[in-house]
Amino acid sequence: MNDWGGLAWLVVLLVANAFFVGAEFAVISARRSQIEPRAEEGSRAAKTALYAMEHATLMLATSQLGITICSLLILNVSEPAIHHLLAVPMHAVGWSDGVVDVVSFTIALLIVSFLHVVFGEMVPKNLAFSVPDRAVLLLATPLVWVSKIFMPVIWLLNASANAVLRLFRVEPKNEAASTFTLEEVATIVDQSRREGVLSDTAGTVAAAVEFTDKKARDVAVPLSDLITLPQSTTPDDIEKAVARYGFSRYVIVDADGVPIGYVHLKDILRASDGPDAAEKLVEPLPSKRIHHMVPVQEDTDLEDALALMRRAGRHLAKVRDAEGNTTAVLFLEDILEELVGEVQDATRRIRGR
Repeated sequence: MNDWGGLAWLVVLLVANAFFVGAEFAVISARRSQIEPRAEEGSRAAKTALYAMEHATLMLATSQLGITICSLLILNVSEPAIHHLLAVPMHAVGWSDGVVDVVSFTIALLIVSFLHVVFGEMVPKNLAFSVPDRAVLLLATPLVWVSKIFMPVIWLLNASANAVLRLFRVEPKNEAASTFTLEEVATIVDQSRREGVLSDTAGTVAAAVEFTDKKARDVAVPLSDLITLPQSTTPDDIEKAVARYGFSRYVIVDADGVPIGYVHLKDILRASDGPDAAEKLVEPLPSKRIHHMVPVQEDTDLEDALALMRRAGRHLAKVRDAEGNTTAVLFLEDILEELVGEVQDATRRIRGR
């Protein structure tokens, strides 16, 4: 191989090394949430990228094999070429063969190391970090093909690496992490607010993050703090309670003070319809007008409690302890306040005017 041929191979190997480095970091850095929509639209490149991300360890083994081979060959093909190109002027100034060999090897090592680190490593790595979605769509397909061509070798390397991990009681993972934990999301929100990137003056975003951590017991109102009405309550009693307290919903309790359901202000209107409305106002509210409450446990996640109440179409839920005793009542209004801030009962707003 002549000197210029060696330099040409140096360029080819640097490009190959850059490809493997870029592909490795692209597979790790890309997010599924950005690739999946394109795959659903039928993009073959996106589907291949998802495959690469789901088999990240195999892709990393492929990249490492390619990087190692390129790195070993780069100096072997470039050093003789650079040595011969430098030997002529060095001999012309009268340097001995020993000095020429040492100086040319040192210069070749410096040049190749610079080109390898900058163009073969740092540039593709930084590009993959800067535009990971575009990089994985571009580089995943050839990387997958290389992995299939050298599958036996790559499988052996990957299996060996996994075996070593298991010796240290570490379970290998095939897929790169593509989601954020709740703690990571909270950190991102806090950092974005402090740097002025995210405007959350109402605290809605932060509340949504904290919402997932809360249980039903954290928001429910204890029975001792509730304004309740007896099972024998009449529409007239409910009307008086609305006038006094301003709430639109009231918990109905039995003789032992245990909640059996709740009534809404509109139930008065329904119960007092008809020609005998005056008599109905002083009669106990019919049981069919009392809405049952969804039962939830004290340690039920708040978001799960919200889902149960939405499915049942109920605004109140009774919270039970481990023994099955009702200890509190959970209001839909209070759950929403955890997300969007203070929510005033419509009846209370009218009353305050």
